[in-house]
Amino acid sequence: MPSSFGKTIRLFLVDGTVNGLMTVELSNWTGIGIKVPRIKVKDYINRPEFQKPGVYLLIGKGEKNEDAAYIGEAEVIRERLSHHITNKEFWNEVIFFGSKDKYLNKASVKYLESRLHDLAISIGRYKLVQNVPTKPELSEAEQAELEEFLANVKLLTATLGHKIFESLEETIEYNNKKEEYFYCRNSAGANGKGIPSTEGFIVFKGASLIVNAQQSLTESIRNERTQMLTDGILTQSGDFYILNKDYVFNSSSRAATAILARSASGPLEWKTEKGIQLKQFESEL
Repeated sequence: MPSSFGKTIRLFLVDGTVNGLMTVELSNWTGIGIKVPRIKVKDYINRPEFQKPGVYLLIGKGEKNEDAAYIGEAEVIRERLSHHITNKEFWNEVIFFGSKDKYLNKASVKYLESRLHDLAISIGRYKLVQNVPTKPELSEAEQAELEEFLANVKLLTATLGHKIFESLEETIEYNNKKEEYFYCRNSAGANGKGIPSTEGFIVFKGASLIVNAQQSLTESIRNERTQMLTDGILTQSGDFYILNKDYVFNSSSRAATAILARSASGPLEWKTEKGIQLKQFESEL
């Protein structure tokens, strides 16, 4: 459920463009985030932020052009990034988080690395190209403080354009704080359950998509279904494709079309258990 209070985020473009180094800060927080393209790291590596402990994300594309990331920690960010520029090719930008004071140390950045790795794995938006990091033993009080730091890292990473730590459930829209689920079904056996999202429309795991496509099915959605099969998101079972994980389409119509294997209007096809169309639901917001 959305938080009940706002946050002030300060973005600063060091050289006045989005293609250089960007800093991101929260009011009343001692941490700081840095985002910089790989090819620009050498231009900024002598800045003080690079000389401190921190946790970082190398972000790029995997072998199948999927979003990929490496999550790491360092006592001196500069040294680790210099190593990765030489030894890791997949990444094209880095985001790292440190502290403006001396709050972070070796144990705390290793804890953050482990927790961020676990979050990214459980959410599954990015392929992680690394081994599982170890988590240090910390006191309950230390862990509580770092969990607050972690929450800010998660928020600011999304602010910088990467929802690697944000689950699909966190993007669900709410109507009067009550979730409304919708269903797309037909007499041929197609069956999907979904909900509007800030990213489009989520169809939940277990949906049955009709295999045999009608002529009205666009090439774009044909290609998306084929890619979903290739990636293992869909598995064929007789006359249906079964959705193996929650999946977000960019609109309710695209979701309905993919399920029904024909041209379809999402606001009309998606209905609550009581038969209320998504169109009516949206008009009441």
